[in-house]
Amino acid sequence: MASLDQQNEYWNSTGTGKTFTHPLDTTWLSSLKPNARILDYGCGYGRLTGELQRRGFTSIEGADLSPALIARARRQWPALRFTLIDAPPTLPHPDESYDVILLFAVLTCIPTDNGQRELLTELRRLLRPGALLYLSDICLQPDERNRARYEAHAATYGVYGVFETSDGAICRHHDPAWLRGLLTGFDQIAERQTTAKTMNGNPAQITQLLAQKIPAWPHRSEAHSPPSGSS
Repeated sequence: MASLDQQNEYWNSTGTGKTFTHPLDTTWLSSLKPNARILDYGCGYGRLTGELQRRGFTSIEGADLSPALIARARRQWPALRFTLIDAPPTLPHPDESYDVILLFAVLTCIPTDNGQRELLTELRRLLRPGALLYLSDICLQPDERNRARYEAHAATYGVYGVFETSDGAICRHHDPAWLRGLLTGFDQIAERQTTAKTMNGNPAQITQLLAQKIPAWPHRSEAHSPPSGSS
């Protein structure tokens, strides 16, 4: 994934002290057994990972690319497993390792189309057939402040909705249709619109999607294999 999508310097300095607030609708997870294998991808300081533990889940892993945020998570939740993502977006885990993956406010930190697609490809690989992906991210905001930011940076980044924050991050807000379009290989089973505060404390409209991996969807290696008899 390109360095623009990683922004390691930001997430190991200014970003370490941010607060994340996207709400978790646990009714979307009501079909899961307590020992369901859950990955909180882009876990930050482990807020959702810890909430899942409090809800009674026993097989939870958080993963993030920021050593500073992982260190904060391990201090706060010493009994939980946290993994540093050394080569984003890839995790060194076998195919079909998880029953559900949470992807909360992660795509807003990945400005490029290709970076977002690469991440969804990796998450499909990690999910077993029929497993769940719970995605939560920030929509394009209708207020004047945000529209001005989108327009000011559209030429620089080539995507309307990408902008620079005053403290040095490059973020992206999304058309909900774009988020739905990322779900190749999934059946969308639920959607809701709600609100949350951004990491800088501003109110925002967000979209949450629940999707299920299509059982017949091929693994990444199979998808790129030539057909039998080809040369």
